[in-house]
Amino acid sequence: MKAVVITSPGGPEVLQLKEVDDPQIKDDEVLVRVLATALNRADTLQRMGRYDPPKGDSLYPGLECSGTIEAVGKSVSRWKIGDQVCALVDGGGYAEKVAVPAGQVLPVPPGVSLQDAAAFPEVACTVWSTIFMMSHLSKGETLLIHGGSSAIGTFAIQLATYLGVKVFVTAGSEEKLAACKNLGASVCINYKTEDFVARVKEETGGKGVDVILDSIGGSYLQRNIDSLNFDGRLFIIGFMGGIKTDINLAGLLARRLTVQAAGLRNRSRDNKALIVSEVEKNVWPAIVAGKIKPVVYKCFPLAEAAEAHRLMESSKHIGKILLVAP
Repeated sequence: MKAVVITSPGGPEVLQLKEVDDPQIKDDEVLVRVLATALNRADTLQRMGRYDPPKGDSLYPGLECSGTIEAVGKSVSRWKIGDQVCALVDGGGYAEKVAVPAGQVLPVPPGVSLQDAAAFPEVACTVWSTIFMMSHLSKGETLLIHGGSSAIGTFAIQLATYLGVKVFVTAGSEEKLAACKNLGASVCINYKTEDFVARVKEETGGKGVDVILDSIGGSYLQRNIDSLNFDGRLFIIGFMGGIKTDINLAGLLARRLTVQAAGLRNRSRDNKALIVSEVEKNVWPAIVAGKIKPVVYKCFPLAEAAEAHRLMESSKHIGKILLVAP
């Protein structure tokens, strides 16, 4: 099969489509012939040599895919050859075929194309496992999403709005803010021209929001703390603004705040299977009902993975960038 190989750590140009061996499935895995995969920030970090895959996982990038099952392991009962699926994968999505643990496979939601279904697994699992499973975001609360126009952001806006949460977002252009508003965000803040802490306080009568989903990290930590209501929860899923900072801890104690952080890739297969199961039970019905739609900015052929990475690193996109296998 063909797969995108990281020939050496570096810029997008190190991504090259090469002929490689087909993956061999274990008893609890399925083999998926990939139609599409989607880019994630983790892929760019892996390409630069800053985010190595866990031991035993595929060395090729790609953390999600959609396609058709070509083979099933001996102990797999739910899935069969020919099923159209999407999946959270342990690497290797940038390829024509990928081996996937059966517990990380999801049915393609009715009404969603097989290609567009590749846009869902990683964002759905990330958003549900963080602000819902761990931060217990619930109906009637308020949520601030940094990077509202990102793939995570565009999904989180739709899901939270569907579940009765008032959504605040930050983004860096009027075009991106308009896209967020169209998806259901109530308060849209241009972080380049506005102080998001002041705007959050203004919009909440001085209280702050209940939950924050943050991909910036260090440079936003103090301002995030200042933006939270009593019993507020901050969930950090990225460090685009650095990993070190100084903060004043007093606000944490005074307002009973919780700061959490987690990734998806390094979780155990059992934990990923639990998350996928919860996503199918709690999130998939909203997609089937048409309340959450895939937000796909652009599709590239698998052979143009380098160009797709350049687009992601420009941050000009809104939503997901897909790679389509030949």
